[in-house]
Amino acid sequence: MKKIFIVGLIAGIILFVVSYGGLFLAVRFFPQLFIDAYANNPLINSDGIKDVLFFSHAFIISFALSWFWDRFKSLLKGNFILRGLEFGFIYSMVGLLPIMWITYSAMEVTFTMVFSWLLYGFFQATVAGLVFSKMNP
Repeated sequence: MKKIFIVGLIAGIILFVVSYGGLFLAVRFFPQLFIDAYANNPLINSDGIKDVLFFSHAFIISFALSWFWDRFKSLLKGNFILRGLEFGFIYSMVGLLPIMWITYSAMEVTFTMVFSWLLYGFFQATVAGLVFSKMNP
């Protein structure tokens, strides 16, 4: 359990840096996407404590994925890059696609917004999978 926690914490730190940096770059290079999708959307709320919760998600997902990795790592074959990509793909198909489907069908969000969330989640899970495959093979 200690190894799962330590590897999850390290992956969380890496995901936090990558996610925050990616958000900064995305807003800089695709500002209209964020204005259209977030600034004018009443479903999106940013008011202090919610910001802390948003930025702590890298740690929450890293701990969950670290546990998942530890349970199923023996099923993933190949070098660490292939294992990380397959891990990201499995998580995306099993965990993200269904929730993105229901989100798009039940809420007033655009396809572009939901698709960007799906890609973002795949990217996060792949980065975490790469960290896990190196640190907890």
